[in-house]
Amino acid sequence: MNFIELHNQNKPLLIANVWDAKSAIAAQQAGYQALGTSSAAIADTLGYEDGESISFDELFYIVTRIKSVTNLPLSVDVEAGFGDTAEEIIVNLKRLIQVGIVGINLEDSKVVDGVRHLNDATEFACKLEEISAALSHENNPLFLNVRTDTYLLNHEHALEETLLRGQLYEAAGANGLFVPCLTLEHDIETISKSSNLPLNVMCMPELPTFERLGMLGVKRISMGNFLHSVLQSNLSELMLTIQSQQSFAGVFVDERS
Repeated sequence: MNFIELHNQNKPLLIANVWDAKSAIAAQQAGYQALGTSSAAIADTLGYEDGESISFDELFYIVTRIKSVTNLPLSVDVEAGFGDTAEEIIVNLKRLIQVGIVGINLEDSKVVDGVRHLNDATEFACKLEEISAALSHENNPLFLNVRTDTYLLNHEHALEETLLRGQLYEAAGANGLFVPCLTLEHDIETISKSSNLPLNVMCMPELPTFERLGMLGVKRISMGNFLHSVLQSNLSELMLTIQSQQSFAGVFVDERS
């Protein structure tokens, strides 16, 4: 089953969001069907803030290490594309295609001076159309999962704006629509029915169960950086325990149980 077919199963595709080779191996061993990188998790492991603070070359190196240890389909979160123009973004995407990447997440917002701003929908759609056309012209297959940050940025009319952007992005060549922070069942169902694009939602505390999401029309579920954040929190707690107890006893608790 190829990456496109994974978005048309009877139940949503659960993407394992990974950030290094070890997390990719763990996901493959756990039986996941596909992997996606988490931009926030990768940035954090390298000591950066999220929002293209890292260079594309740094991201590319991490991606190649992940790809070297797994045969699962791998989609890469390229944030805003690491380029100001469609041409610059296309160059980056072709590099990813050359190492076997099957999909990307491309977002319609950009971080400027530490603040994320939603891009103009029409301007972004034009850039997306140029990217899609260039890849198609050279027969470079890539699943373009377009992320709209209408809910993440608490747009005043988030549902209506998402419906508009979904239509624009579908016409511009998107293969999927990713709406992080979307949790309301009514909105999820409305968006999924309004577009032919597979709808992708993300891990959130209020997110319905996977079974319920499937009934609402969701085709893909992402973890974001939440799994990585939990592991980092556990690591911090363990470091504090060793320091406060002046002992390594806490490290071996699981081995004694």
